[in-house]
Amino acid sequence: MALRAIAGAGHDVAVVVTRADKRRGRNALPSPSPVKAAAQQLGLPVTTRIEDVVDADVKLGVVVAFGRIIKDDILDRVPMVNAHFSLLPRWRGAAPVERAILAGDAETGVCLMAIDSGLDTGPVYRCDRIPIGEEETAGQLRSRLSELGARMLLEALDDGLGEPAPQEGEPTYAAKLEPAELQLHWERPAVELHRLVRIGRAWTTWRGRRLLVVEAKLAPATIDGPPGTLKSDLVATGHGTLRLVRVQPEGRAPVSAADWVRGARPIAGEVLGG
Repeated sequence: MALRAIAGAGHDVAVVVTRADKRRGRNALPSPSPVKAAAQQLGLPVTTRIEDVVDADVKLGVVVAFGRIIKDDILDRVPMVNAHFSLLPRWRGAAPVERAILAGDAETGVCLMAIDSGLDTGPVYRCDRIPIGEEETAGQLRSRLSELGARMLLEALDDGLGEPAPQEGEPTYAAKLEPAELQLHWERPAVELHRLVRIGRAWTTWRGRRLLVVEAKLAPATIDGPPGTLKSDLVATGHGTLRLVRVQPEGRAPVSAADWVRGARPIAGEVLGG
């Protein structure tokens, strides 16, 4: 999302690099990214051109969720570090928080690494670990990682970066999630479907229209019938049962699952996903 170029030992920011303004609705005017808006409130210069850091007399670039390739000729002139939300080399790439939850990882963390020409392959200055809660959503986990990463970065800048160490272990890659991956296939185990709901925008269909599952929990109950069978707010899966907590019918606001079921009035033989 952003690259901040730090001018010197006092950590003054010389320039903030972020994406161009974009429209957030069909008829809306272009609006700035949250990073740009915050930088402008603080009176910091903002650009969309990463090349501008080269001529800004900066000592270090700090990258967080930037999402763009930084070319070698820029890295040769401006050293850069990245606060990456995983325990490298596990979950290199665009969606480390979501992939860690989907894989059922017990913990994750933040690694401060030097940026090189590879995909999150640079040597690491330091890492901190945190557990992943069993009900924790991707948004909640990302918020905790942001706080952890900010503290780590400030401590590193105050103490000095030191020498980074090469990454050790078997790399895994966190590819960007595609909408099709967020579909709830009810023949899968409930524990896997629960993880999918926790990362956000999980969806199924009901009577031919899309239904977002905003929040759900694992349930000890047993439901008779094929996967996708509804009994009140409980859904049968390939193994185990999922309790729907909040859903969002297509074109409507989120509602409690209990209210939605009362309005939907499922009949015998109907299943989610149909």
